[in-house]
Amino acid sequence: MLQVHDAVVRYGAITALHGISFEVNQGEIVTLLGANGAGKTTTLRMLSGLHAPSSGSIAFEGLDVTTTKAHRFTSLGISHVPEGRRIFPQMTVEENLEMGAFNRRGSFSDDTERMYTTFPILKERRKQLGGNLSGGEQQMLAIARALMAQPRLLLLDEPSMGLAPMIVETIFRIIGEIRDGGTTVLIVEQNASQALRLADRGYVMENGRIVFSDTASNLLRDDRVRAVYLGESTEGE
Repeated sequence: MLQVHDAVVRYGAITALHGISFEVNQGEIVTLLGANGAGKTTTLRMLSGLHAPSSGSIAFEGLDVTTTKAHRFTSLGISHVPEGRRIFPQMTVEENLEMGAFNRRGSFSDDTERMYTTFPILKERRKQLGGNLSGGEQQMLAIARALMAQPRLLLLDEPSMGLAPMIVETIFRIIGEIRDGGTTVLIVEQNASQALRLADRGYVMENGRIVFSDTASNLLRDDRVRAVYLGESTEGE
């Protein structure tokens, strides 16, 4: 579905991504792991057209999207939920969802109701301003708004950031349901343990490079991943 080959991203004289290559297959949940500054968010921004690679290529469903402008990615079938949610705080929940469908023609009321079924709290809050929602509710709204575009690939950047553990469990359960409903997911997540328990495969990034990759189950058992990213001691094993 998605193929990234030897992609380089620069910010002036600073190289943020050093020729990364990876793929996401249809129906998967794939996670990008790494410390702050590893290049994970830059990768997602590149995949939604916000940072064009200076070299390398990106293909989505067989189409070269390397130089595609950001405003076209949603219509191509890629939706991005950025770090920090970025909902419209002065719009109601209902208006935020409508904004998610701005590229679509005709009625999308069925999809709105589907979002309310997936996120029941949003139905209760549908007339409230987005800025008055809790952090978890805003995260749900950000995901629901992205899904209103009917993406085939959903990019999620740090969906658990700043949320209480119980809310995190709910968010990750819903992400699994989104994949089960037919949407492929690429997720950046600091909570490596949670992400790997949800994902099919993972890539580990350091300093703008992908240093290794494997199935999620194998990464969970990898001593280096456990020590560096999961905070587990492997001494004495």
